Amino acid sequence: MDSTTFLVIAVIAIVAQSFLLFLALFEPGLDYKISTPPSASLDSPDFLRTLEALTDSRLTRRSSIAVLTNGDVYFKAELEAIRVAEHSINLEAYIFQKGKVADQFLEALTERARAGVRVNLVLDAIGSFASWNSYFKDFYAAGGRVAWYHPFRWQTLARINNRTHRELIIIDGRVGFVGGSGVADHWLYPKPGHARWRDTMFRVEGEAVTQLQATFAENWLEASGEILTEHDYFPLCEDDEQTPALVVNSSPSAGRSTRARILYQMLLASAKESILVTTPYFLPDRSARAEMVRALAERGVRVEIIVPGKNSDHLLTRRSSRRLYGDLLKAGAKIYEYEPAMIHTKSLVIDGEWSVAGTTNFDNRSFGLNDEVNLAALDRDLALRLTEDFERDRAASHAVSYTQWRRRSVFERAHELFGWLLERQQ
Repeated sequence: MDSTTFLVIAVIAIVAQSFLLFLALFEPGLDYKISTPPSASLDSPDFLRTLEALTDSRLTRRSSIAVLTNGDVYFKAELEAIRVAEHSINLEAYIFQKGKVADQFLEALTERARAGVRVNLVLDAIGSFASWNSYFKDFYAAGGRVAWYHPFRWQTLARINNRTHRELIIIDGRVGFVGGSGVADHWLYPKPGHARWRDTMFRVEGEAVTQLQATFAENWLEASGEILTEHDYFPLCEDDEQTPALVVNSSPSAGRSTRARILYQMLLASAKESILVTTPYFLPDRSARAEMVRALAERGVRVEIIVPGKNSDHLLTRRSSRRLYGDLLKAGAKIYEYEPAMIHTKSLVIDGEWSVAGTTNFDNRSFGLNDEVNLAALDRDLALRLTEDFERDRAASHAVSYTQWRRRSVFERAHELFGWLLERQQ
């Protein structure tokens, strides 16, 4: 190969890579438009059937769901359930970070594996990168298994930006946990100058657990190549509670749509009274912002949003988020910045009826790049419980006014501009 040919090939390769980078940073997001504003009530058979179809999820009706607020509550509940497992434990996490909390989990998981329980972990290779295989030495020796999701390999390079952001634990196919928290010390132990993170998990029993197990099985297959077929992974489990619920597992499609994004757009468009959003990363696309503005202007819906304040763990994302407040504040939305700590809860409450909690952030990565899972339930008591948490968090937050937003400093606006360049990756 002569030098001219080599130079031409090099130039073509550089141009191609530059174009792919340009698309990653600036490709417009998919517009989500509701063809006809939903007219059916949120608890009607027509609405349930439509939401079930659009999210490609099976509606379950015999489940019980409990809200677990903060690490001291949900870590205790998760460890208690793990320690009495009889057949299987499946855990999936974006963050499984070495420390006191992870040590407790690993000790409990190793003990159960040694007792003959099948224990499978799916860990994201980037989110849990600091937990090396050597950390799991005793766990492996006891018979436990770890599958790394999209590790750094030549064959995964095309999908390297797709991460599993799912946080799941399923015990014996009968008890499940889903929500925003991974396994790391910052969810339980404060540090000097930093309180522990504020977060929420759901504890689930009944039919919906089978759907959580199926979500885990999808990523276990992708990470390990194995299909989980043993019947005791999927026992018949029903609960006396009659709570309609959908487990919406979401993965990016070639056409850029995701089931989580459809779920959110449909619920935002259906709200008639109130929309309560808590999210650690608030980067709503144009379609979501327009839907909330429409709810405010056309239907008089109360829209309230809680986001991190100065304790955010990602300053650039916070700056990018604040850039997008304007249209919502001008339309009458209330935006509150949580002050005591980093708030990592991901919840949505619609009209005091529908509740959504899970792993999806209100941002581009969750809606278009990551594997996510959410539990959406039609239950007034559950919605009331989440609303009580929302009100406590709101009381510990600072309300941002439109006037204050417009007076942002030149330095902050410059930082926002830099964040805009990377917004599609946040």
